Amino acid sequence: MGEDRTQVGRRRFITRCLGVSGLVMGGSWMPPSWAAGPALLRRVRAHERDGSVRVVLDLDAPAKHTLFTLHDPERVVVDLENTRAAEQLPSAGLSGGLLRRIRWARKKDGTLRVVLDLKERVRPKSFPLDRDRDHGPRLVVDLLREGGDAIKPVKRVEPRRGRELVVAIDAGHGGKDPGAIGRRGTREKDVVLAIARRLAALVRKTPGMRPVMIRDGDQYVPLRERINRARRHRADVFISIHADAARHRGARGSSVYVLSSRGATSEHARWLARRENEADLIGGVSLGDVDRTIASVLLDLSLSAKVEDSLELGDAVLTELKRVGRVHSRRVEQAGFVVLKAPDIPAILVETAFISNPVEEQRLRTAAYQSKVARAILKGVQRYFKDNPPPGMLVASAGVGQHVIRRGETLSQIASRYGTDVRTLRRLNALKGDVIRPGQVLRVPSGES
Repeated sequence: MGEDRTQVGRRRFITRCLGVSGLVMGGSWMPPSWAAGPALLRRVRAHERDGSVRVVLDLDAPAKHTLFTLHDPERVVVDLENTRAAEQLPSAGLSGGLLRRIRWARKKDGTLRVVLDLKERVRPKSFPLDRDRDHGPRLVVDLLREGGDAIKPVKRVEPRRGRELVVAIDAGHGGKDPGAIGRRGTREKDVVLAIARRLAALVRKTPGMRPVMIRDGDQYVPLRERINRARRHRADVFISIHADAARHRGARGSSVYVLSSRGATSEHARWLARRENEADLIGGVSLGDVDRTIASVLLDLSLSAKVEDSLELGDAVLTELKRVGRVHSRRVEQAGFVVLKAPDIPAILVETAFISNPVEEQRLRTAAYQSKVARAILKGVQRYFKDNPPPGMLVASAGVGQHVIRRGETLSQIASRYGTDVRTLRRLNALKGDVIRPGQVLRVPSGES
């Protein structure tokens, strides 16, 4: 017999009330996890970066998980408790690089087992992400290359020929748009152009780097055209330079912004709509002749990776700006600035100081402060590319070598040998602590022997 109306009503009530602390019915305790039903694995995404792979499992509700590895053949296994997979589980980027394929099956106890078949041994890490404006709950699994077990001699990476790193430098405002104006009449468009020119001069003197000025005079350049100019020059990073303003004259300090997740999502839709008329390169792939679904996936991966890279670049520049003077915000902020919306270029916006603050307005007018800010930005860019060397570039191989760890060695001993410090080794190799093992390959400065 079917359920009566009372039973149906009770079930609907349970569904509406789940998620707080459970319900008491018929004298027994019913936990929310039981009543809520299984979580749903909606989509799987993956993209490769610097030889490592990030796999993202998109869920409709949080799920506890267990992560472990299996060998011969190499596999990483993720067990998601009380979870099921969508009938048609969308996936993207799940072949090539470290990954052979991905497969999944639900066990009798309701656990969804996701298996990543790999081409070589990896060191996996996982962490959950909460729901935000643009995404539901996610589980992120990072697959980091292992160094191998064999003890090998120290190898050096010799400098080689390659293309130059292109730094797009965007002086904000210009022409009919003066930007913010200080109490003494200082115009934002003038001081940021001066800083941009100083930065370009420093980049030009740096081996393996080449500057591109988005504007090199007092002309107005539309925001979208600034992006297009950077992309036409195949820029590797985009730096937009501004001077902040606030109603409160006491506001002071520099800031760094990158594109927000919401801004990336809206830009995703815009680029996808334009793909019919333009062959836009996203990660080296033209969107003009691919299926709309595939184009959407490529854009999603490209923008997500670009925001992550921008955050890293922004953090490196902000670290250097802290050495120059006060910062308005001690972390990189995110906003939907149009000039940060190139889909394939790490981009940051630097607010050099508050032109509305009389003290900082005067500072912005001086050559000394302009040079300090320009040097800080350059050092931040260099720091970013030292940690994330692009393949095929002159800066990718200059000054970096490899060391294969021998049994009994410590991180401090290796740092001393190469004339550096432990902190630098941790940063070069994305190490969170001092634990290392024989056979592991470390990136080291190659200027010392």
